[in-house]
Amino acid sequence: MKDWLTVQTGIRNGDKRAVARGLTWVEQGTDNGKRLVKSLFGSAGRAHVIGVTGAPGVGKSTLVNALALHLRQKGRYVGILAVDPSSPFSGGAILGDRIRMQDSVMDPGVFMRSLASRGHLGGLSRATFGAVTVLDAAGFDTILIETVGAGQSEVEIMQLAHTTVVVLAPGLGDDIQAIKAGILEIGQVFVVNKADRDGADHTVRSIRGMLTLATEHPDWMPPILKTVAERGEGVAALRETIDGHRQHLETSGIWHQFRRTQSEHVVGQVLEDWLLRHLNEARGWPQWPGWLAAIAEGRLDPERVAESVWHGAPYEED
Repeated sequence: MKDWLTVQTGIRNGDKRAVARGLTWVEQGTDNGKRLVKSLFGSAGRAHVIGVTGAPGVGKSTLVNALALHLRQKGRYVGILAVDPSSPFSGGAILGDRIRMQDSVMDPGVFMRSLASRGHLGGLSRATFGAVTVLDAAGFDTILIETVGAGQSEVEIMQLAHTTVVVLAPGLGDDIQAIKAGILEIGQVFVVNKADRDGADHTVRSIRGMLTLATEHPDWMPPILKTVAERGEGVAALRETIDGHRQHLETSGIWHQFRRTQSEHVVGQVLEDWLLRHLNEARGWPQWPGWLAAIAEGRLDPERVAESVWHGAPYEED
């Protein structure tokens, strides 16, 4: 109990060691982690959460690193959550992003953490919301979330980020990727990175053409920017555009509505986690193998087993 209170107090005071320990609890799904998120939830909700998504190879990590440095020049305190593919051996995050973010990580006003996706298909980690809550409560006014990559199911970032930046690059088939991923719906800002390559202007025209046909952005037409993140080119304009989107959210009232929309998504995720936990417990019940055999033989209705899992207790035989 004393250790938990020490970590909670440290997070509220912006102590990075406490933040690191709290994030470990959250990612591991421990009781301490759950209590921590509950206790800090009321102190969160102030940070501008920015999602950075895109197909593998477009330079998301390099762009996040450059953007964090520009945000620091404006006095922002930046938290970075980089969702990595999980190691097939340990289940932990593969720490490639730490290597590509060395410049920003060395800044005392930046805190970076890799999160393992652990098979979660939304492009994020199930621990992402709790991690955002911890960083927000610790005083980081800007939180950057880099997703695993944009795919057909990897659009969960729009539920957690105020501003979603979709990163593309010329020569990677992004015209098709944009349509497949549904990114016309999730992106508020589009970035064509590696714009010094051939085909950058064609990629910009393709995105602009698709946005013109879309009807999902009646109040905010997503701008399309070109960057060369490796050299820092175009990153200042990106920061200004992101700040402009926040101003739009605040002026239109969407900023205040977002917390409610986000909460609905998180409640659903908590319920999914709760049911999955009950399912895993049910697999250890002595009745489980017999139930599966009975279902396969048509002697038992699977809905009855599902009801038992839902209630967290085996049903009684008639």
